[in-house]
Amino acid sequence: MEHKVIALPKLNNLAPTMESTALKLMEEAGELAQAIGKFRGLSGESNVVSEEEVMKMITRELLDVAQTAVSMMYVLEEYYNVDIGAMLEEHIQKLINKGYLTR
Repeated sequence: MEHKVIALPKLNNLAPTMESTALKLMEEAGELAQAIGKFRGLSGESNVVSEEEVMKMITRELLDVAQTAVSMMYVLEEYYNVDIGAMLEEHIQKLINKGYLTR
């Protein structure tokens, strides 16, 4: 099973809550969608940005989404005693059960 491992830091200059982090996650996902929409010409604007620059924009926004999701995991662990490791194993098993992943 192939893995893409990205280690993202716990942000230490914020006091996130589950609600604020969920809202930030939606904001970042919207920015990712906007970047993809510009590349696909879905924004109504003429695409004057090179494909290479658009891919960088998309990647930056995707990493913002990932950072915010990881931040929410920290919130869940620290304030709600969620075992992210156990939940990750459960998630992987769900992917196997659905046929999305084979071991």
